[in-house]
Amino acid sequence: MIRGEDCVCLRSAGEKGIRMIYKKLKTYAPERMGFVYVGILMALLAAGLSVASYYYLYRFLRKVIVDVDMTGAVPLAMDVVIFLIANALVYFLALWSTHILAFRLETNLKKQGLRHLMNASFSFYDKNESGRVRKIMDDNTALTHSSVAHLIPDLTTAVFAPLLGIALAFYVDWRMGLLFTASFLSGILFIRKMMGDQNFMNQYMAASDKMNSGAVEYVRGIHVLKIFKTSLQSLKEFYRSVTEYADLALKYSMSCRSWYVFFQVFYNAVFLVALFFGYGSGDDPRVQLCKFLFYALFNGILYMALNKVMYVGMYTYQASACIEKIEKLFSEMDEKKLSTGQRETMEGSSIEFQNVTFGYEDQKVIKHFSLKLEEGKTYALVGASGSGKSTLVKLISGFYQLDDGHILIDGHDLSEYTEGALAQNIANVFQDVKLFKKSIYENVRMGRPDSSRQEVMEALHLAQCDEILNKLEKGEDTLIGAKGVHLSGGEVQRIAIARAILKDAKIIILDEASAAADPENEYELQLAFANLMKKKTVIMIAHRLSSITGVDEILVIDDGKLVERGSHSELMAHNSVYQKLQEDFMQANEWRVRE
Repeated sequence: MIRGEDCVCLRSAGEKGIRMIYKKLKTYAPERMGFVYVGILMALLAAGLSVASYYYLYRFLRKVIVDVDMTGAVPLAMDVVIFLIANALVYFLALWSTHILAFRLETNLKKQGLRHLMNASFSFYDKNESGRVRKIMDDNTALTHSSVAHLIPDLTTAVFAPLLGIALAFYVDWRMGLLFTASFLSGILFIRKMMGDQNFMNQYMAASDKMNSGAVEYVRGIHVLKIFKTSLQSLKEFYRSVTEYADLALKYSMSCRSWYVFFQVFYNAVFLVALFFGYGSGDDPRVQLCKFLFYALFNGILYMALNKVMYVGMYTYQASACIEKIEKLFSEMDEKKLSTGQRETMEGSSIEFQNVTFGYEDQKVIKHFSLKLEEGKTYALVGASGSGKSTLVKLISGFYQLDDGHILIDGHDLSEYTEGALAQNIANVFQDVKLFKKSIYENVRMGRPDSSRQEVMEALHLAQCDEILNKLEKGEDTLIGAKGVHLSGGEVQRIAIARAILKDAKIIILDEASAAADPENEYELQLAFANLMKKKTVIMIAHRLSSITGVDEILVIDDGKLVERGSHSELMAHNSVYQKLQEDFMQANEWRVRE
């Protein structure tokens, strides 16, 4: 049976799509292109062996029915079996060759994707959810592999098996050859009718994408929906996308199946024509029976070829559509791509902003910002939410490409340093810490992969993680994540601090790192921070203003600009923006739920 999605896929199939796939194979898997030709050759040979088996089948039928020579029929029966086995083995070799090619294509696409991900700006990650990136990279590369692996042998057999089969039919009986030719050409015509028009396919695919994206949002918010007992019908946009897709899919499937039914009726009705040709030929009845049986059996090879034509369309569409989606993602990753230089060492850790301007999309967040930070001092960035504090520290790390201006570290522009130099000399500890599904030891060691076990344990000790390790049966070798233990927010923060301590970077950036810590973890975190910040240039963002009174200098940011700077006592000495922030903070701390 023909599925609706198969009909959709057929629309984009054709010579243009196949040429595009061939070019992409040369681009992404040039070292395995030889397997394309091996696959084609093996599939061509398999098609020849398949038709040859029917040739010996016809001779076998003549020996049994016409000549009534059972002794002579046995070798022919053996020939049929041998050719069928050879056909299966050779076709297996064709698939084996194309699967090797497809595995390399999938591998290279994923490697290419990882390279693009590593070089992508943080603006790409801001605009794209990890689930979308994973789906495109994993699902589409896997689907490309599957499509390419079957496209090459199926396309070859879909083209050559009918041609060889029709030639054999003409050899048996010219009228049978005409019948086979008419059947095959009519089948191609019906398939083209099933394809429909391009506009309908665009509507179908757009509805499918809209429904899939809505389903992701629905699943992610399922906890909230269950709490409020929200039904699917109440989510009007998602419900509308589901019904719209269902209507289009049904309409499309029915239109395909109508032509499919016509095709089945026509193809089976050809048997009647074959009977007419047979009995009207004037041949011996035994010869007529022999030819008719041959036609009945051999008819399957054309039917299989027509099915493969449809699947070739599906594979062509899938492969071209998947590669198009992957390459579109690559181009998105390359937007505002970070530029790095050749400088591999960073002697000092002074930081200077020179008239820096930066924005997300069209909204400017940092505006003509200039500032100098001395080496070895601790700075605190304060300001209202949305003032640009987090953006500033991300710019120091080189996460984004500046719209204008320069950032200097140790007197050199950020773009002069290699990516490795920046990663080695700048350590970030954010509020939302990411730990991998590995052991605590492996997570900490990622800060400096060449460190010894003793150095990792010392970093864990300085980060006040002894208590965490003592309560775990496997200690630092305990696995974190779905199949391991789940740590509290404060404990995760201390593991992240241990990683930063081990890294021993010159510049430490703390972005609201203790904002969500509970009172029990607060003291341990402060001790860990103290060990992390020794002899470093530190830039911290803190909503708990009580924790920054002892820093060297406080920088007050408002609307992407530096409005005040000074020590805690200096800023509190006059009517300042910082003083107002402190008053708001104290007032918030005094708030209580009253009876």
